[in-house]
Amino acid sequence: MPDIIQLLPDAVANQIAAGEVVQRPASAVKELLENAVDSGASEIQLIVKDAGKTLIRVIDNGCGMSDTDARLSFERHATSKIRNAEELWHIRTKGFRGEALASVAAIAHVELKTRLHGNEVGTKIRIAGSKVENQEPCATPRGTAVSVMNLFYNTPARRNFLKSDQVEMRHITEEFERVALAHPDTAFRFEHNGAELFNLAQAPLRLRIVNVFGPKYNERLVPVKEETAIVALHGFICKPEYAKKTRGEQYFFVNDRFIKNAYLHHAVNAAFEDLIPRDSHPSYFLYISVDPSSIDVNIHPTKTEIKFAEERSIYAIIRSAVKNSLGKYNISPSLDFEQEDVFNVAPMPKNAEIGQPQTKDFRFNPFETSSPVPAKAGTGRGGDSGAFAGNWEALYEIARREEPRQTSFPEGNEDAYSTTESGSRDSRRPVFQLHGKYILTQIKSGVIIIDRRRAHERILYEEALSRMENRKVQSQQLLFPETVHLSSADRVLLEDLSEELADLGFTVDCFGGDDVVVNGVPPEAEGMEVREILESLLEQYKNSADDKGSETRERLARSMAAGLSAKEQKAMQPEEMLDLIDRLFACKQPQHTPSGNPVLVTLSIDELDKKFKHA
Repeated sequence: MPDIIQLLPDAVANQIAAGEVVQRPASAVKELLENAVDSGASEIQLIVKDAGKTLIRVIDNGCGMSDTDARLSFERHATSKIRNAEELWHIRTKGFRGEALASVAAIAHVELKTRLHGNEVGTKIRIAGSKVENQEPCATPRGTAVSVMNLFYNTPARRNFLKSDQVEMRHITEEFERVALAHPDTAFRFEHNGAELFNLAQAPLRLRIVNVFGPKYNERLVPVKEETAIVALHGFICKPEYAKKTRGEQYFFVNDRFIKNAYLHHAVNAAFEDLIPRDSHPSYFLYISVDPSSIDVNIHPTKTEIKFAEERSIYAIIRSAVKNSLGKYNISPSLDFEQEDVFNVAPMPKNAEIGQPQTKDFRFNPFETSSPVPAKAGTGRGGDSGAFAGNWEALYEIARREEPRQTSFPEGNEDAYSTTESGSRDSRRPVFQLHGKYILTQIKSGVIIIDRRRAHERILYEEALSRMENRKVQSQQLLFPETVHLSSADRVLLEDLSEELADLGFTVDCFGGDDVVVNGVPPEAEGMEVREILESLLEQYKNSADDKGSETRERLARSMAAGLSAKEQKAMQPEEMLDLIDRLFACKQPQHTPSGNPVLVTLSIDELDKKFKHA
């Protein structure tokens, strides 16, 4: 039998590695920016065309490379960051695997220009699909400039999976912001299609945050600082009143490396407990410094996830430090242990007798000239019981409430949950509300229990989907248009969804920058906070990004329904409950929410009878 195992060609191996390292243009941007930071650059420039599909260029004034290093940098597992396995536990640089440039060069046309600080002439290399086309001397500024053109040109299947330019630009902007926030001592410039998006000078951390997210953040930031033997923590949190419905500005940096960690995120949320609503999210920019030997950064290809040796301790330190900052700057309520003089009552003398208290004379009128009748002990009105004393029991009588209205389901088909006509309501069928959350009503075979919020979500979803499909725009114009500040990524996402949002009833104008003006909202959102509606909608939409096969309109309708569905547990009038039931059973799928959760439960008479039988 002939041998069947063989070594893969370098070009194929690089393309396989590229599938892990470079998933979209933003992945290439991240790798190139991190290489520029590791070069010791004080100024880094990012130039992008067509959301990175046509061009990604990163220019730095770092140390540069020699002719030999420039050529070796495109080989797999070639790196200047480590020499042996022990150094993996002392890493403070960004990239160290030596796969970034090799992976990018395998799926794009790459041109590299570099020059060492002490050399007069630099080197230029052209590579396409891992094949070196030429290498020659060139005149170039000191540092390195890497241009990535025609990304995924030789892997058309991967290119077809790319999203619209707005979506890809949102991911590129996120990666740029993460690197820029991690290194405030480095100047960054970002340009897309000839338009400058960011121009960040070297600045303290607070000013870097303000320059990235806008001047309004200056008043929102609260400093956090804590130093222990395990970890050193510093950074900023945003005040509770600025908590958002979206998860946008939430950043953890460990040794100047951006990470994602749900466990540490929970520590921050725990510190904000009882200060913000449950469906809101605090913003924070927290920087953690730990001994590199106590973390493992080599567990994920993108290096955004790491392991901590002292994770529980770090959790407690973060939670305590954030809580301390909230209290220190008078953000959270605290007890005042200083006793006021008004409460300093002198103690009673020893063996003093306590006399019977005198009741108040309710008939006393200071405007009458005649003297009041002296009060008798134990009577309500100076010896005369009067109307008040005689009829006090009437205060405790319970007023009879109006008999609730009732609804009915189509005769002979109520158990199928078919559409209910408003004219078919039966006054003999009751409807009740339980704990402000559930609605109970009778059907022929037993009782039906409806989750009020989920029913509202199903109704809003189908109504929104119908409006978008039929282009029946309904919008409630605001008397005073409201300006909403969004993050750069959310603003790009909103622009990408502008057409669908208009079909839903949102009238939004973008005037440049990250501020948008909302002139109209859907009728269902009338009277609600505009900023919270928009943030909740964008957050729900981003969270549904993993729903493969879902169209943009369906995801947007689902997001709006989840954001606008009634969450407060207020009492409903019988007419409101009847209307909700009618609208629910007019839906195509009244049994479940758009996400698949049950809306209603039925209990038959047989099931109820079994509950009362003896064991």
